[in-house]
Amino acid sequence: MNLIIVTLSIVIVICLILIFLVATYNHFQDYIIRINEADVNIDAVLRKRFDLLNKSIGIIKANIDTDEEILEGIVKLRSKKLNNFELDRSLYDAINEFHAIKEKYAELQSNEEFMKIDINLIESESEIVGLRKYYNDIITDYNKLVKSCPSNIIAIIKGYKAKDYFDGNNVDTKKGTVKL
Repeated sequence: MNLIIVTLSIVIVICLILIFLVATYNHFQDYIIRINEADVNIDAVLRKRFDLLNKSIGIIKANIDTDEEILEGIVKLRSKKLNNFELDRSLYDAINEFHAIKEKYAELQSNEEFMKIDINLIESESEIVGLRKYYNDIITDYNKLVKSCPSNIIAIIKGYKAKDYFDGNNVDTKKGTVKL
């Protein structure tokens, strides 16, 4: 009789541990899916911003008389493969240059296509801010799972590491760290 109770107790404990492990693993998978979804959405907005700035180069050159290189950073980005952190930083610099050109050449403000691009860039900024917040909220929860016990046991077993926040600061591409 005692052997049955001990065996049954062991089976129940093993089942509870397995249920915990599966539930924790599924929780990690949920966050990984949400992180990937947020990353894809950020990528779409960043690509949209890149396309808008790329399109503006032709409009700017057609409307102003200058020999200087316009939005040189965007031209250089065409051949590079960048992650979203790097692309966001580069686009931020290019958007600042875009606005400087807009201020410098008043004739661009009368161009309907140029102004549409400007409006779309402004709208995309609010989109990217919201997506960054959503991404960072998910990363916070994911990192809590990775670093807190007992879920960190699953993280160690599966090789899950804490992820960086999308903060819009400069990113050191060699180390993957944020420059302040």
